[in-house]
Parts: sequence; structure tokens; C-alpha cells
Amino acid sequence: MVNTTGRTPLVAVVGATGTGKSELAVNIARKYNGEIINGDAMQLYEGLPIITNKMPEDERSGIPHHLLGCIGLNEETWTVGNFVSNALAKISEIRARGRLPILVGGTHYYTQSLLFHDALANKPQTEEPVKNADRPAILEEPTEVLLEKLREVDSVMADRWHPKDRRKIQRSLEIWLQTGRKASDIYEEQRTRREAPDQDTTPEGAEEASRLRMRTLVLWVGAQSDVLSKRLDARVDKMVTQGLLNEVNTLSDFYDGRIADGESIDTTRGIWVAIGYKEFLDYQAALRKGDSSPAQLNKLLALAIEKTKAGTRQYAKRQIRWIRIKLNNAIDTAGAKGSFFMLDGSDLPNWEQDVSEIGLKLVDAFLKEETLPDPSSLSPLAAEMLTASKPDTSARADLWSRKHCEVCNTTSVTESDWAVHINSKRHKKAMSSQRKRALNSTAQQPMPPAAQDIFEEQAKED
Repeated sequence: MVNTTGRTPLVAVVGATGTGKSELAVNIARKYNGEIINGDAMQLYEGLPIITNKMPEDERSGIPHHLLGCIGLNEETWTVGNFVSNALAKISEIRARGRLPILVGGTHYYTQSLLFHDALANKPQTEEPVKNADRPAILEEPTEVLLEKLREVDSVMADRWHPKDRRKIQRSLEIWLQTGRKASDIYEEQRTRREAPDQDTTPEGAEEASRLRMRTLVLWVGAQSDVLSKRLDARVDKMVTQGLLNEVNTLSDFYDGRIADGESIDTTRGIWVAIGYKEFLDYQAALRKGDSSPAQLNKLLALAIEKTKAGTRQYAKRQIRWIRIKLNNAIDTAGAKGSFFMLDGSDLPNWEQDVSEIGLKLVDAFLKEETLPDPSSLSPLAAEMLTASKPDTSARADLWSRKHCEVCNTTSVTESDWAVHINSKRHKKAMSSQRKRALNSTAQQPMPPAAQDIFEEQAKED
């Protein structure tokens, strides 16, 4: 039985794809009587173990895994609120059996929302798991409809998000539907509390967003970037040899069947955005058409594999960025830096010693409520990566600035994004082309003074 003195414990294993999170979680569960809760959005879907990178059954050592393969391919990816309510219910069940809950997964906005008291996603632990069918119907509407509704109830958040960022628009609207309060107001209250923690600015009934829900140990399995990139490339090659293309065919057949039944499918959402599916569609189409030469097919296959590798590497970078900025700063704000450890898995032959053995020792001390070591002392990589790369400014409304470039038809939602855009090669090239067109069109008539000023200013910057 696990030690549950004090606040009940939770172990969370985070990290980029391909670092060995699942292996560590299983090792912890085996030694400390644990059960695992999946925190990866794509692994919620049934089947497709290669595309979704599920841990093979024979490597799970008989450890119960929850929220794994539990939704159909035709279902929406769970919102944060849906995940949190289901995960909290599983944690309660696991604890009722006297076992240790272990959260593992790469969808870190799921993880962070579960770890911290959050008025934006919080639901009672005793609540029955929420199914997608139980959500308000409007959350299933097209993104432009969601944005229009969000603008009606919370114009600040509507202006905050990019018009095509469905997940964030949907989440902000869900907050209003769940709580009856604007997400923008809640974010502002949280920011005020962080900046003035001694002042009571929390409205009655609101949760303290900066505090952990439960006594938590966070283990970040990492690796040096160049090592991880090579490892991810090799994993994609292995996925291909293990039958990735068969799963692509399975998913495509499922798509064709639904289309034949008169259904419409948004391939920008749900399982359809899984890395390793869309990248192979051109190759698959050429195979089915049957008029491509072997050389052409080989070229398309090689391109698809390279796209999958590039997409996987980019995804890993985004995961690491989330941990270093959002999760790291949130843990710091909660005063829990002493329970956040990075395990350096760069040396694969020594992974057991460098990751598993150290991780198990940390869990042992954590469960016994013994003093934990300084997280930065574990390795040079830990000392480097556990320092937040920059503050998390995503909730600071004073830094939100929505601007639209008519020339490039691009929308930016922060000043930093806007600065990046106007200094990009794409924007400068577009401005140069527009200047030339304008000069040609004004050969017969003068350019308006305001337009002339804009072009002259851009010319100076160029």
C-alpha cells in the first residue's frame, strides 16, 4: 500500500515524445503498486497503436492503463474540461483501491490543467466522467460559429485568439458555458493574485489557480536536442517497418466509409491530425490510382517519411517549449520547484540507471515524505532545462494585441508575433511587390499621401 499521509500523492511523468515516459511510468507502477492514467490526446482514440504511439500491451507488465483507447475514431478530441473531469474520477477510483495514480502523456495542457486548481476546468472529483455527447452542442459547431459566439460573451478572449485556433476558441467558450464567467476575467484575477499574493482578490467560490490540486511529484524525462532528433527519426523508420502504412490504410478506409454514408469530416481536427497519417496521403493516392512508376512511388514514400520525421521533431520542440515556459513557471508560482525533476535520458544504453533508477529513488522519497534533492543537482542538462526559458505571458491581457496584415492576409495576436511577421522575408517580399504595383499604377495619378508614407517607411526598414 502506498503512503498517503498528508495530501494524497500523484506522480506525473512528462516529456517530449520518444523519451521513454511510458517505460518510466510502468517501472514506477510495478514497484509502488500503481495504475497509469493516459494524458495523451491521440492515445485516447481506439486502435491505431502505431500512429498514436501507444505502448505495446506486452510491455505494460500487466499494469492497468486508464483513458487509453477509450473513444471512437469519429469522436472529437477531448476538451481540457472533459479530460480533467474524467482523469479526476479515475484518480479517485485508483486511490479507493489503495494504489498510486500515475499520470503520463505528452499533451501537456491536459497535464497542467489536471495538476493545478483551475477555475477554468475544475469539476468535483466525484462527478461522473463526462462524455463528448454531454457537452453543449454549440461546442461542436464550426470554428467561425464558435468565434462569433465567443465574441458575443467575451470579446476580449475572441480578440486574443487567432481566428483558426479552434481549440483555444472552443476552450474559452466552454469556460463561459461551464462557469458563467468570462475567461478573460478569470485570467485577470489569476494574474492579480500572482502579482499581489498577499491581497485577497479571489471572488467567493473561485479556486486558487496557482496551487496544486494534490501532493505531486513531476518527473520530466528529457534528452539533449540532437540526440532526441536522431532518436525520433529512427522511431519513424521503425513505425514504417512495423506497419504504419497499414494503419494509414485503415484510417483512410474509415474515412471513405463515412463519406460514402453521406457524412462530412473535418480533417483538421481529432484523429485526422495525428502525425503519420496526413503525411502519407499523396503516396497512398498514387498507389490507389495505379499510374505512377516505381521510381515515382519511391520518391513519394521517401517524402512522406521525411514529412513525418519533420513533423515529429517539431512536435517534440513544442512539447519541450510548453514544459520550459508554461509548466515550469506554473510550478514555480505554486512554490513547488522542489518537486519538479528532470531525468536526462540522452545516453540510451544507460537509460535504466540515468532515468529509471533515479526516478524510482525520487518516488520512494516522495511517498515517504523525505527530503528530496536539489532538482538542478541531478545533471548538467537538468540544471539548464529547469530554468524557465522565459516568463509565461500568455495570460497577460496587457500584452495581447490583435493585428491583421492586409497585404499577407495574416493575423497576429501579440506584439511579439506582429514584430516577427513584419520583419519576415514573406512580408517584406509582399510589401516590395505591392510597392512596385503601386508605383506602376500611380504613373498616371499621384499616390495618396498616407499610402506614400507607409511605403516610404517600409522602404527604410528594408
